[in-house]
Formats: sequence, structure tokens, C-alpha cells
Amino acid sequence: MTTSKEFSACVAHYDPDALPVAAAQDIVRQWAMPRTRDAQIERVGLHDALGRVLAEDVISPIDVPAFDNSAMDGYAFASEALSRGASALDLAVAGTALAGRPFTTAPGANQCVRIMTGALIPPGCDTVVPQELVTREGDAIRFSSAAVRAGQNRRLAGEDLAKGKPALLAGRIVRASDLGLLASLGIGEVAVHKRLTVAFFSTGDELRSVGETLSPGSLYDSNRYTLFAMLKRLDVETIDLGIVRDDRASLEKALRQATESADVVISSGGVSVGDADFTRELMNSLGDVAFWKIAMRPGRPLAFGRLWSGERAGTGRSALFFGLPGNPVAVMATFYFIVREALLAMSGATRQPLAVIRATAAGPTKKRAGRTEFQRGIATRDDDGRWSVVTTGPQGSGVLSSMSEANCFIVLEHARGDIDAGDDVDIVPFDGLI
Repeated sequence: MTTSKEFSACVAHYDPDALPVAAAQDIVRQWAMPRTRDAQIERVGLHDALGRVLAEDVISPIDVPAFDNSAMDGYAFASEALSRGASALDLAVAGTALAGRPFTTAPGANQCVRIMTGALIPPGCDTVVPQELVTREGDAIRFSSAAVRAGQNRRLAGEDLAKGKPALLAGRIVRASDLGLLASLGIGEVAVHKRLTVAFFSTGDELRSVGETLSPGSLYDSNRYTLFAMLKRLDVETIDLGIVRDDRASLEKALRQATESADVVISSGGVSVGDADFTRELMNSLGDVAFWKIAMRPGRPLAFGRLWSGERAGTGRSALFFGLPGNPVAVMATFYFIVREALLAMSGATRQPLAVIRATAAGPTKKRAGRTEFQRGIATRDDDGRWSVVTTGPQGSGVLSSMSEANCFIVLEHARGDIDAGDDVDIVPFDGLI
């Protein structure tokens, strides 16, 4: 099991108090290992498989398609007729083949079979001429020999997927199209990883839950709702531990309770250097700390490590811990660029990189080299398909409304300085993410 003491030797620029984002991501990848025990696997029916992570390769029990069939509506015939040298072919229609109602008799040398898309290719036939290339009079058709090649418009058995070959690989997050594919193979259930369990809470004496009355100096807790939504998008089980007050005993109780019941623990707030922030002290006694701060804006105060439920570190049940900042925008930025990948990896999913698009900065942006910045942006695409992006305005990490206004993150790399209008920048779209 990897510990923080090993990182100074294996991670470039290791500094637990101010880590570059890329180095922090490397550390999290090393700690966030998939759960591989058989007890973490279950079988579910197709109606319950959407969004789940496959624990085993799905092997096709049949050929797809199961038989040679027509790729379009037309007329099936034997391609030997094309070798006769005539510029046009005249064939008699011997019958009709429909999807699910095949024509089972081989047509004669000068005959063809009317055939619909998906219908079984009749015996002796290997080519289909599209109906729009044919002139039909009564029970006879005529078409140019140059209109079709031998074997054209025929889908072969096993062409899409051969029997015994993997249809879907372990680690795949099941999509809607996958359910259709599984059903087409006659597969009614699949082996999936059990859902990851994530416990989360907010810290702060100033916080109030929705429905409570605000007193002077207090504010509503938005972070738990944001975390809940982001976690549900990843299809994990959630445990909402509510608001934890700023005292050592309450925080220790919450951390122990969360570690006993969850695979991952996420807190928001309580990881800065304020007098009432006890997270760092407790992490040193209950767990192993990898880093406390990262060179990131928003999101500089971010604790990551491993918690133990026993009386001392290394005893009892363990869980990974992410101590996120208290500012709402920082919570979302750190979740998507630090936490998300770890949760997917622990869930057994293959790596799912965030989608990155290259765009042109519509205006200048101030940026200090030596930290990665994730600014809120509004991206648009012109008629030629080129993307441009402008910031939403003030980038304070407490301006949660800017996340609702924005449609992307603008990612400004660690070493980069000020951005001029017309410069290329990377953006990460919110669509399908937030």
C-alpha cells in the first residue's frame, strides 16, 4: 500500500503543501485502486445496468448478424450473371424475401428474389441490386451490369461481431446503446462492480441547511447539494452526513463514522489554516496524508490521503479522503479535476479523460505562472465550426452563479502567464459533466 513517504522519490515536484495539479493527479491515481474482490461484483438485469461498470468482458454467444442478410431493399441474385458480358441484365422475379419470412428456394440462373432490408439472403444468391437502380415490368426486372458489383449490399454473418469475440470489455460504463447491443445478443444480465460508496459532509459553524432560518453571519450550505449532484452523475452510492460543526470532537466523530461506512470520504471546508480548522490535525492522527495544498485556482487548500477507523492510523477500516475547500466554485473545480478520476478508477471503470476542446480566447485574461487556473467561460462556435470563449467575468471562488452562467472551464496551464485575445486555450465543456 502506497504511503505519502514514498512520493518524494516517485513524483516530480513533490511538495505536500503546494503541489502542481499534474503531480497531485499522479498521486491520486496511485492511491485510487480498483476494488477487485469477488464480493464487490454482482449480476444485474439490463434494466438495472445503465451507468454501471462492467466487471467482466461480455463475450458474444452468437454471430451478429446471425445470417447473411440484405443491407437494403432490392433484388437478390447470383453474381455469376454479371460475368456474362451483357451491358444489362434481365431477370425474372421468383418470389419475395422479407425480414423474418425468408425465401428458401434457390432461384434459377436467370432469376432473382425481391428482398427487403435485413431479410435472409436466399440460397444461391450473393448480391443485391438496389431497387432504385432497377426497372421492373410485371415479374421481370432490368438493370445495368455496371450498377452493382459481385457481393455488394450483402451483410455477412458475423460481420459486425463474431461468436466468441468480446462484445463489451470489462471497465466499460454501460451506455444506452450498450443495452441494445446486449439485448441483440440475447444477454439478459451482466456482471458489474458494486457501486462505490461515498460519504460527504460540510463543515462550518456558519452553515445552515435549506429550510432553516438564517441568523446574522450565517449562510446556507450549497456544497452538499452540489456534491450530491456530482456524485449521482457518477452513479455512486451516497451518504450525506450533513453539516459538521467546527470542533474537534464533532469532526473526529464524522470522519470515523464516514470511514466505517464508505469507500471514500469527501468534506468541504475546514482544510485551510484557520484556528477552527481541525482537519489537518485529525488527518495526522487518523490517517496518512499525501498533500494539503495544490497550485490550483480555485482550489488551493485541498487535503488528500487515507483515513482509518481504528484508534490509530493503519488499524480498522480504511477509506480515501478528499478535504475540499469551502468555496462553492472551488468544490466543483477540485471535484472534476482531482476527485472524479479517482472515483471512476475505484469503481472499476477504465480511465475516462475529460473532453478537451481547443478554442480562441475572445479577450485578454490575467494569469500568474506557477499555478493551474480553471476559469469559468462561455464558449460559442461559429458557422465554420471554430470555437471561441470568453470568461464569465469576476472569477472569485465564491461566485457560484458564475458556474450556472458558464458552459465550460477554461484551463490555463501551470507554466502559462497572461492570455491575450486571439490566443488558443483549452476548454472543458460542462455538457454531460455538470
